[in-house]
Amino acid sequence: MNAVQPRHSDVEPLLLSCTQVAADIGPQDLTVASGFFFQRGAHLFLVTSRHVLLDLAKDHCPQRIEFVLHAAGTDLTQQHRVSLPLYDNGMPLWRQAGDSAGNVDVAVLQIPGMAVPRHAQFRAFSVRHIQAQTHAVRVGQPLLVVGFPMGFHDTLNHVPVVRGAVVASAFGVRFQGQDCFLTDAPMQRGSSGAPVVRHDPDGDTSLPWQLLGVHASHADMGERTSRSGDGHGASPGLELAWYSDVLLALTH
Repeated sequence: MNAVQPRHSDVEPLLLSCTQVAADIGPQDLTVASGFFFQRGAHLFLVTSRHVLLDLAKDHCPQRIEFVLHAAGTDLTQQHRVSLPLYDNGMPLWRQAGDSAGNVDVAVLQIPGMAVPRHAQFRAFSVRHIQAQTHAVRVGQPLLVVGFPMGFHDTLNHVPVVRGAVVASAFGVRFQGQDCFLTDAPMQRGSSGAPVVRHDPDGDTSLPWQLLGVHASHADMGERTSRSGDGHGASPGLELAWYSDVLLALTH
């Protein structure tokens, strides 16, 4: 009996908006994270965390990245690997943002049209997916984070996995003066750059999800835990996500 190959039409569109990002850090060495596609007019961008592309504190300075697009046709197992340079004559091809508190841990890289196979199968967020009415997002509201924790995913079909989360700080308020908010989610390494979304049944029918943020990392308590005297670890088990409206500036 022949196995039936899964088709793009059978898969939740949200899963086709994300891809694993592999940063080239040396001969045959890659570090992996998460990313997603964002469309602004005629331009297509790959979005991920800034520290995936550059982290001087950890001597992480990749020169190229790779990601996967599903090829033309309906078979999810047919994929096309895209490799893009991060620099041109020493100048970064990617864009990053900053605010009054410092660097925003989000970066975008424009994907040249020639790098995208004809009829490639994917979904991309756009300006209309960005939540404008912050008061409509309440503390404790369920969210999803879509990515590749510890590199784990459906490797045959290159489909990410989904973790449940909730809003864990006042949405629309700059947490600790930074352009981010907190989520309560069981996240692992490899999830950096994943989209943080909530379902929007009245939105875009081809991708009915609101893009609330870009997952970055565990919330760092810094010196606070050393003064708490409770003897527990330094992580409160919460996660940082940068507000998605940063993409409006990065892709303009």
